Amino acid sequence: MWEPGQRLIAHKSVSLAEEYLQDHFPRFPVLPGVLMLEALTQSAAWLVRASLNFAPSVVLLREARNVTYKSFVVPGRTLDMEVSCRQLDAGESVFQASGTVDGRPTLKGQLVLRHLNLADQDAALAETDQRLRERHRRQFELLGGPGARREAACAAPA
Repeated sequence: MWEPGQRLIAHKSVSLAEEYLQDHFPRFPVLPGVLMLEALTQSAAWLVRASLNFAPSVVLLREARNVTYKSFVVPGRTLDMEVSCRQLDAGESVFQASGTVDGRPTLKGQLVLRHLNLADQDAALAETDQRLRERHRRQFELLGGPGARREAACAAPA
């Protein structure tokens, strides 16, 4: 579920078949904390792309603030994530992000994302920007989001 410029809810199901679980940890496999943070970041990045009508070709994590982990995500469970937009500008966005498993808090924090186009640094990369935008639109549709949506903005909380 997503509300343009406002919030996105996503899910990451963890399977014992995921290769990294063989090493993290062999007798107690859990989704690594850095991958939980990555899942939240990707969720926020999809909300940025769709809300800005896929204008930025690249969305990156600039900063993760006050990230706390409360519990593990083990195989067979699903990490339910919610990212709520606090600020969305052309070049930067701020999100409050959280994850739960079976309704129990798992992690939370604030994410600051940077968005840009490669052509801003090198005009010769404009075609690459366009290819990335088209690819993101297709992926978003595959992930369950509608096609490119109108531009939307979110306001800072009152």
